[in-house]
Amino acid sequence: MATQEEHGSSVKDTALLWLAVLVLGGSMFAYYWFEPQYSDLVRVLGMLAGAAVAVFIGLQSATGKTAWSYIQGSRTELRRVVWPGRQETIQTTLMVIVVVMILAVFIWALDVMLGWGVQMLTGR
Repeated sequence: MATQEEHGSSVKDTALLWLAVLVLGGSMFAYYWFEPQYSDLVRVLGMLAGAAVAVFIGLQSATGKTAWSYIQGSRTELRRVVWPGRQETIQTTLMVIVVVMILAVFIWALDVMLGWGVQMLTGR
């Protein structure tokens, strides 16, 4: 009995997700279909409304609920992050710039040496 309910639920979830995709696709189609009749603002607002409806429909499925739970958990974790201070940010940025410059010089030197080697081998 439980598997029959789970199967019905998965069919319902699949139908909801396909409906959300169809609504989103329909709003995108309508954006281009109504190009001659309506201004860009009206068409963009219509497409945004279609996207909002599609998201709402998608959130009714189990997958949508799981995704929303994940987003809420991510927001909670984001609040717990200890962000670096100004001094640490400047130091890290300078280190990245120095390492990039060193690697650029190394790759340039390797390119020059390989080019020289190819010239010696081919006699050009």
